[in-house]
Amino acid sequence: MSRKPTPQRDPEADALAPWRNPDLIGHERAEQAFLDAWGSGRLAHAWLLCGPRGIGKATLAFRIARFVLAGGGEGDLFGGPPSSLALAADHPVFRRVAARGHPDLCVIERTADEKSGKLRGEVVVADVRAAGSFLSLTPADGGWRVVVVDAACEMNRNAANGILKMLEEPPPRALLLLVSHSPGKLLPTIRSRCRKLVLRPLAEERVAGLARRAMPDLSAEEAAILARLGEGSVGRALALAGQGGATLYRDMLTILDGLPRLDVPALHAFGDRMARGESDDAFRTVGELFVWWLGRMIRAGGLGAPPVEVLDGESGLMNRLLAARRLDRWIEVWDNVTHLFSRAETLRLDRKQVVLNAFLAVERAARA
Repeated sequence: MSRKPTPQRDPEADALAPWRNPDLIGHERAEQAFLDAWGSGRLAHAWLLCGPRGIGKATLAFRIARFVLAGGGEGDLFGGPPSSLALAADHPVFRRVAARGHPDLCVIERTADEKSGKLRGEVVVADVRAAGSFLSLTPADGGWRVVVVDAACEMNRNAANGILKMLEEPPPRALLLLVSHSPGKLLPTIRSRCRKLVLRPLAEERVAGLARRAMPDLSAEEAAILARLGEGSVGRALALAGQGGATLYRDMLTILDGLPRLDVPALHAFGDRMARGESDDAFRTVGELFVWWLGRMIRAGGLGAPPVEVLDGESGLMNRLLAARRLDRWIEVWDNVTHLFSRAETLRLDRKQVVLNAFLAVERAARA
């Protein structure tokens, strides 16, 4: 079966990187909450920006940072307070932040391990110590110092304790912006010292529009599929687009649609694709989509209502499987498949066999 080429990201889409993105779409309430606090003169020294991955939390953090470093942006035409956090892309502060070179901005994020050269899986205490030294300095431009932690939920225990110390003893005119996909993982003492801003998933049409802006070659149909798969996260939608996620999802459901008996040759061909040396990203994407799809089916069974279909006929497939076995059996399958894919990379398991085992686990449950 011929497959569509994976759409290529437009070089201009790099403007969507949080530190150089001039736009914030769909989070007007969160932006206004910060503006109100700024205008009140009682600005909290630490803010916790929460919400799913890829919905704009880091973009908002850098938008706030630019606004504060510019001294509060510009007021309206009548001399009133600013109505937006936006700075023009040609503003000196915007350009310096976009170049990652503003002397009064410190970004804490995962760094590369000195021995392996690979990106660490967590934020370590050395990264936080650098921020502590930064906050001890006098602001270069005589105004504020801003620290962005992206993402705070990726800090290890020592790093978290280092941030906690900063939150307990903040220097004057210092602002800490903590981005978190999983705030429940943070120390309660960190959460209690931050004002929380919760960002909600974006509307499907907005995600689709942003995806097409970043990847102009995407068709409207592909963008709509990616928006549904992204569940309100343009970051996830773009990641899936770059990995051929829409095609992989179609092919995955085509195989599952044959249940209770799978098309074995088609399944093996799909597994062969995942086993190729250049298919690391595709394999990880299939694992995420497979587990996600099973989870959606289980939620639909628990709620007694079908989810919004990503592809036509999806609800019918879910209903067939839910009618075949009790919900607790499908929860067991989901748990086993999740564990299988999570171990695959760590233990260097045969990727084709992992894919086959995942599909066969569903087939066994559907036929039992």
